[in-house]
Amino acid sequence: MRDSDANPWSLQSLAPVRRPIVVLALALWGMTAFCQGQEGDASLILHGGKVASVNDTFAIHEAVAVRDGRIVQVGSSAEVLRRRGPRTEVVDLEGKLVLPGLMDSHAHPADACLFEADHEIPPMETIQDVLDYIKARTLAVKEGGWIEVRQVFITRLREQRYPTRAEMDRVSPNHPVIFATGPDASLNSPALRLSGIDRDFKVTDGGSGFAEKDPVTGEPTGILRNCSRYVKVQSSRRPLPLSEKVRRLKELFADYNAVGITSVCDRDAGFDDVEVYREARGRGELTVRVRVSRHIESIGSMAAIQESIREVGRDSLFKERDDWLRIIGIKTYLDGGMLTGSALMREPWGVSDIYSIKDPDYRGVRFIPRERLVSMVRTAVESGLQFTAHSVGDGAVHALLEAYSEAEKDLPLRATRPCVSHSNFMSREAVLEAARLGVMVDIQPAWLYMDTHTLAKQFGYDRLRYFQPLKSLFEAGAIAGGGSDHMQKIGSMRSVNPYNPFLGMATAITRRSKRYEKQLHPEEALNREQAIRFYTINNARILLCDDKLGSLEAGKLADFIVLDTDILTCAEDRISSTQVLRTYVGGKWIKKP
Repeated sequence: MRDSDANPWSLQSLAPVRRPIVVLALALWGMTAFCQGQEGDASLILHGGKVASVNDTFAIHEAVAVRDGRIVQVGSSAEVLRRRGPRTEVVDLEGKLVLPGLMDSHAHPADACLFEADHEIPPMETIQDVLDYIKARTLAVKEGGWIEVRQVFITRLREQRYPTRAEMDRVSPNHPVIFATGPDASLNSPALRLSGIDRDFKVTDGGSGFAEKDPVTGEPTGILRNCSRYVKVQSSRRPLPLSEKVRRLKELFADYNAVGITSVCDRDAGFDDVEVYREARGRGELTVRVRVSRHIESIGSMAAIQESIREVGRDSLFKERDDWLRIIGIKTYLDGGMLTGSALMREPWGVSDIYSIKDPDYRGVRFIPRERLVSMVRTAVESGLQFTAHSVGDGAVHALLEAYSEAEKDLPLRATRPCVSHSNFMSREAVLEAARLGVMVDIQPAWLYMDTHTLAKQFGYDRLRYFQPLKSLFEAGAIAGGGSDHMQKIGSMRSVNPYNPFLGMATAITRRSKRYEKQLHPEEALNREQAIRFYTINNARILLCDDKLGSLEAGKLADFIVLDTDILTCAEDRISSTQVLRTYVGGKWIKKP
């Protein structure tokens, strides 16, 4: 057997070329196997490269050997090549960098892959783009049918505001329209009328939220804060059979693989989402390992909420550890969003044309009262489940940490690896408290990249001092991991939000963003080793699989990637354009479609 002929480096040149095995070679191999033991043979060896183990010392090796889907050895090329047998696939890396498979700690793949199942959604960068799309949909949807525009964030529109009720009425007078971003929304007049939202509207279900009113007329402006649940949307999209959902999930996962993602956590999965994952797993068609945080509502009777949490703890996907598909905990929502103007802040947002905020004392919206939050956390910990909550503003982050501190007094909180999802706005105190409690922090650099220009305009540079404070978290000993919050579309750079992990790494390293000339608090930048940990071993810890994934060490599952760029040494401006040459999951090369 000889190594791959690889000049120049390409996917094609990596393909192994085998020599005929002569009798003498068989005899020599047999003697080696007798001396080393039959278990020493590898099914796959990659050698002659730069293999970043991402272990405690971030040791760099030359080669890695795989057998039965697991890593059996990392070390020098000479050492690892001793495991070569007559059927070993041998790949010469020609100096290329190998990393553990990358992990996305926060995405919504089951929803994202279906978003364009009905029709392609164009990019929308201006209010006019939004109105043009709504107008086009009035021609495709029967009169009276709902038109939905979802997750087009006002922070990313050039005008940096919601489309108004009047603007949407003008292009869609006979179709109800919802422009929804998370729990917040802007509605046109038919949508308000059909939903029964008028000047007398009040939230009555025990949850938070309100409909904004015109200060002069008292009529609703169309903007809803955390009460889009009252909108009586009837989707015009065609229902999809389970087989079609699985097909689209496979398509998305192939694209995840293409950018080096081998594991992902669905951070808000409903029952139907889990069924899609179960079906794909049952068919043996998963190419990305899936961890799941089940969605839990926070409105209703406390007894019913607690029972829904306990039911998750009884699910076989939680009880039986499957390396491909496993429930790890639950997810709920503690506040709104920074992209919509409803994140819970410790200080007032400030009057804002961007977010349509008129009240100078407005601090955002808290969804779960303290006692209810503590009860939910306690029930999750008692069930052995990881608890996490969407917590964007520093007010929400502090509130969740306080609930964790309360539960920690008499429960094994740390063992369940409690988490804060998003955790964009923090404080020095919050960083230290997260480290003290063993709280995992699940952060999405794509938000820094996409939205800093608007946040700086709204809050000013100084108030963003602890916006995604990655270096502070690392230095305090807290575990922070990188995700994307991928919500819609397939395509790592066309998606909402972009899920390309190399863009995430570059953003964490440079603190530079789109449409913003300066660096955002470069004192919080990660170095390159930390950025790699952020998407590998740290995420494995957050997703409770660091005993099997996240680093390249003997005994762990053989998930790793081969890169065209050495991101440990290349120029900073090359990191985000890094390409993945090969992705291996369980020692199997997942070829690009």
